[in-house]
Amino acid sequence: MDTRQPIILTVTHHDPSGSAGIAADTETAASLGCHCTSVVSAITVGDTRDLAGVAPVDENLLVEQARAILEDMPVAAIKIGYLGSVENVHALHSVLRDYPDIPLIIDPDATLADKESVLAPPLWRAMCDLLLPLATLVAPNRREARAMAGEADVHDAQAQELLESGCRYLLLTGVPAADQQLENRLYDTRGLVREFRWQRLPPAAYGVCGILTTAIACHIAHGLTMLEAVNRSQQFTWSAIADSRRLGMGRPVPNRLFWTCKD
Repeated sequence: MDTRQPIILTVTHHDPSGSAGIAADTETAASLGCHCTSVVSAITVGDTRDLAGVAPVDENLLVEQARAILEDMPVAAIKIGYLGSVENVHALHSVLRDYPDIPLIIDPDATLADKESVLAPPLWRAMCDLLLPLATLVAPNRREARAMAGEADVHDAQAQELLESGCRYLLLTGVPAADQQLENRLYDTRGLVREFRWQRLPPAAYGVCGILTTAIACHIAHGLTMLEAVNRSQQFTWSAIADSRRLGMGRPVPNRLFWTCKD
């Protein structure tokens, strides 16, 4: 079996515009030298301007997709994005508990496109109860962290509360900092590991956190430590956003193959 190209598995939605979801994760993985296998959790209707609809897949179909890949290929890391329904969270948990040695990276996207959703609270609760205890790293933005850690009101306390669920690392993203910068904070069970500051860029299409978590999964699959993987993945994500292109009539789309366009 050829193991020169690490294999990752992404579990998330299909976005027709390629701004996020399966297509974006596949492009990110290819850019970082990995082969991307995929499990579709939901079908969406949307373009670069707006999300018009979401249809979660049946939980039995999600299980069949995941087991087909995991029983056939040596997956080196798993990335979880939008799951679509509480039933899909339960279904995926039933699969992942059989593969405790595969690093699991979670982008806790319960709403898609930063929209409020009646599904968000139960989805986040199910993810906290069932998936976070299995996770190697969880990467919520500050809004998601606030929603998931209902008892905490400051960033460090929110991180600690989520880490108590059982995940090994937490990367809190998008914390406002001085001088038009954003701060990402990496925590482990002992507390804050490192702060990273990045220049704020014009907003791109949704899916930025998906780039970051998929890139982390790829770097972990290549054998990097968590700190190295987080650092390099932030650099990759920042570069992809900085080189965003307007491909439709809505928001720009991050260029995950930015390095191929350089002279």
